[in-house]
Amino acid sequence: MIEKVDTNQIQNFLEKPSPRLPSSPAAVPGNDADVSVQVDYASFIDAAMQTPKTDSQAIEKARQLLLSGQLESPENIKQAAENIITFGI
Repeated sequence: MIEKVDTNQIQNFLEKPSPRLPSSPAAVPGNDADVSVQVDYASFIDAAMQTPKTDSQAIEKARQLLLSGQLESPENIKQAAENIITFGI
């Protein structure tokens, strides 16, 4: 059974000052250090430009299989789900 709550206890709790955390050290005066980051984006751009070429015949074959409904078997759906989990989308 839940006991009756004494509202005076709650008020006393709220009136007490909260304990202070130790103050963090102040910033060092006169320290004008330059905080800059240099990033070489050329490698990212080069990697993005080297996308693999698509095989138009494989894409057309997949499109035909999808349109014919041959890929909609329970086994294929299960395998596709496992591949999504393993390799991502």
